Amino acid sequence: MPAFKIVAAGAATALAAALLTASATPASARPTALAAAPDIPVANVKAHLSQLQSIATANGGNRAHGRAGYRASIDYVKAKLDAAGYTTVLQQFTSSGATGWNLVADWPGGDTNHVIMAGAHLDSVTAGPGINDNGSGSAAVLETALAVARENLQPTKHLRFGWWGAEELGMVGSRAYVNGLASTERAKIDGYLNFDMIGSPNPGYFVYDDNAALEKVFKDWYAAEGIATEIETEGDGRSDHAPFKSAGIPVGGLFSGADYTKTSAQAQKWGGTAGQAFDRCYHSSCDTTSNINDTALDNNSDAIANAIWTLGTATAPPPGTVVENTADVSVPDNGAAVTSSITVSGISGNAPSALAVGVDIRHTWRGDLVVDLVAPDGSSYRLKNSSGSDSADNVIATYTVNASSEVANGTWKLRVQDVASQDTGYINSWKLTF
Repeated sequence: MPAFKIVAAGAATALAAALLTASATPASARPTALAAAPDIPVANVKAHLSQLQSIATANGGNRAHGRAGYRASIDYVKAKLDAAGYTTVLQQFTSSGATGWNLVADWPGGDTNHVIMAGAHLDSVTAGPGINDNGSGSAAVLETALAVARENLQPTKHLRFGWWGAEELGMVGSRAYVNGLASTERAKIDGYLNFDMIGSPNPGYFVYDDNAALEKVFKDWYAAEGIATEIETEGDGRSDHAPFKSAGIPVGGLFSGADYTKTSAQAQKWGGTAGQAFDRCYHSSCDTTSNINDTALDNNSDAIANAIWTLGTATAPPPGTVVENTADVSVPDNGAAVTSSITVSGISGNAPSALAVGVDIRHTWRGDLVVDLVAPDGSSYRLKNSSGSDSADNVIATYTVNASSEVANGTWKLRVQDVASQDTGYINSWKLTF
């Protein structure tokens, strides 16, 4: 994980946004697993970490972008995947005057119009071998991919795994991958799961809250294991999910903490030492194989496998899927515009030419209202103009929008503004029918 913060465009903020997304998840889009995930042997994950440590030791003590240790790391991962039957591709890019590589591996089969992708950055900082940051995520994703092969999983969705270069320079590799995808290929990715630091020595259990459906898969697994979780905030915008999220792809993931300090309440919840960083060796030479909490690594690796099995064997939402947000949003009198969000996932390709937008706005003078639909890329479609002669109450209507130029998956917004004084109201609900 890089030391600086980059905030993804359109990123959800705080719990309110998470709750809006949660209410927007249709029952038909909630995944139902067809196969149970196997236990991921933590010894196998640690064996990969030992190999990454040996690579760093033999190559100047690190596995950083542009250094021999990084190329040796990616060659190690690629060889394991090739032997297991994956189709692998090395994607080359240039950053800071040096050549970098991403590794992308596809498991044969599954609906290629519905892709579930998991990834982790493989590079370290120059200061150390980067075993927790981010050998831990890279090794767990690798072992999960190898488990798919061992079990000969036949997923309903297409499974893809990625290992990113130059994340420590600002998500360079993952951004190159996302930017290199055609819009039609981006639309096929139902979800991207990111794993950056999952074996911190003083660990917490943090779950990304960027997409309610993906968040739920992880939180349900931890709840069944009796493990408390918290929403991940330390790494917001600082890891490889950010370019995917900026492109409108639903993202999720796990994190065990970096240089933030564990509180007393967190120590009571998870054990460990209050008043110390989750990872005291963050971005340091001591981030070695001794800088790993085996229990956290084991739990998080099993959670990754569960997510891949659950999402990868889920049934895609059928045509005509209705996605609704029923959370109330107050519309200020003669004030700034407000928005209500719906996050769509699991729908391949673009939105239809007759996208139905059902609107239920309760208001004492509907003529004051301007209503727009905002697509995931920021394009705006006017649904209703204000009018001094439109004296009725409420806006309860279904509008049809030609959104065929828009990718279906992503966050759509209903934007409402009251442009005159003396009347009040709120967004009661709204829905999209694909």
